[in-house]
Amino acid sequence: MDRKYLPRIADEKLKLSLATSGAVLIVGLKWCGKTRTAEEAAASILYMQDPDHSAEYKLLADTKPSKLLEGKTPRLIDEWQTAPVLWNAVRFAVDKRRSRGQFILTGSVVPPETKDMHTGTGRISRMTMRTMSLFESGESTGEISLKDLFDGKKDMFDESKMTIERVAFILTRGGWPEAVGEENEKYALKMVYNYLDAVAHQDMSRIDDVERNPDRVYALLRSIARNISTQANTQTLLRDLVSNDEGLSDKTINDYITAMKKLYVIEDLPAWSPHLRSKRAIRTTGKRHFTDPSIATAALRADSGKLLSDFKTFGYLFESLCVRDLRIYADSLDGSVYHYRDQLNFEVDAIIQLKDERWAAVEIKMGAGEIEKAAENLIKFSENIDTAKTPAPSFLMVLTGTRYAFQMKNGVWVLPIGCLRD
Repeated sequence: MDRKYLPRIADEKLKLSLATSGAVLIVGLKWCGKTRTAEEAAASILYMQDPDHSAEYKLLADTKPSKLLEGKTPRLIDEWQTAPVLWNAVRFAVDKRRSRGQFILTGSVVPPETKDMHTGTGRISRMTMRTMSLFESGESTGEISLKDLFDGKKDMFDESKMTIERVAFILTRGGWPEAVGEENEKYALKMVYNYLDAVAHQDMSRIDDVERNPDRVYALLRSIARNISTQANTQTLLRDLVSNDEGLSDKTINDYITAMKKLYVIEDLPAWSPHLRSKRAIRTTGKRHFTDPSIATAALRADSGKLLSDFKTFGYLFESLCVRDLRIYADSLDGSVYHYRDQLNFEVDAIIQLKDERWAAVEIKMGAGEIEKAAENLIKFSENIDTAKTPAPSFLMVLTGTRYAFQMKNGVWVLPIGCLRD
């Protein structure tokens, strides 16, 4: 029996994209729900990896790709990158039909580019899907909206229902649609282990037909997990790994990381570069993150009990969970998430910037004991922004694992992750 579809924040973005573009490309890691979301909007579907017909579809794509595009619109072409020629076929069909909302393309890997592959600009819009946020999985009340914060809404209060124990469980379960609702941690962990096995033993070599060692894949995943939410560079990872694998080099690590990014397993947090009053050099290295924090817990073979006994690791993983949710919420507002750090090691965990140049600064602290210091840090940071060149922040926020959502007397918002939504 099919599971009931859980509405996604991406539903509205897909609807808007179909109304304004000839075709929409949905990208994101495997098992995050791209196909299921696309199915909800599609009028006809072509599954390129259907084992009963995949060989026939690929042959037809090589001879007459336009036949695969026939059907009611929007027509979903799932895992289109197995026949890259379909990209140009879709682009040409959009030009010829002169109509919006014709196709939805989904894929779990970045396809290899060819010199005759058109960019698709103006015909094919792109949207990214991730695993489910806490609001989508029903674990955040969603009473405090990121949109309302940017719009300057005041007098908002709420109470999170999430305990620290629940946060630890969610970190191990992740936001995978198939795992959401699963309360048996053993089963939830096994689902993520299965995902990592598929990445290590199949996907990492199939993506570009380059054979990669599964043991090295696992070792690198563990190393990144140990350095989650930090600016660990390739040399740091190499030092962490070389004692168990003397044949490793920074070139090999970079090759594996590139492949993981093509699979959307890794999604580092880029650095933000505002205009400052003081002359400080800004560090441009991204922070290490997986697309879903459960990838890190699975790589470390950590269950919720282990996280609760190691609050340092728990804190880094909690930051990664918050970054995932902020990315999902910001994306629905046409925004992006960054981090800030300068040469004096003054840092802000997350910067949310919208395309209209509005922005907000966020410190992520799991417990209540660090809230006041984090708020002071945010105020100090905002006072160093050159507002003649960079607008003043729309709001400052400490994102927490605590219970109550409120605005402090100094104007800084204290928001549990269990109260937030887009």
